Amino acid sequence: MSTETTASVSTHILDTSIGRPAEGVAISLSAREGSGAEWVALGGGATDADGRCKDLPALPEGTTHVRLDFETEAYFAKKQADAQQDAPANRDSGAAGVFFPEVAITFAVVPGEHYHVPLLLNPFGYSVYRGS
Repeated sequence: MSTETTASVSTHILDTSIGRPAEGVAISLSAREGSGAEWVALGGGATDADGRCKDLPALPEGTTHVRLDFETEAYFAKKQADAQQDAPANRDSGAAGVFFPEVAITFAVVPGEHYHVPLLLNPFGYSVYRGS
């Protein structure tokens, strides 16, 4: 929850290739005070069956930039393994069979505001936006 001196962040992931939430994606949250400052890892969690990560830590006072790191490789690897019997191998993927093994989203924040940043994800593209 944001206060007058801090911002707050939430996120969810929709796998647009299947039109469903992406469950089990690990997410880590980092913050910094100013563009030249070092990133400080704050913690994280994983998406639930609804694609939401409800246990992101609070941002410290003075945070001006936030980074969400989505660990998508394990999610896509499991999805590909589940579908392997029904479809040919994906020839355009990297050596591990996953084109986007991770997605990092960095954005600026101001105190007192809440930032909901959804990730729309598919095997060969993604998009983000500031939600409400």
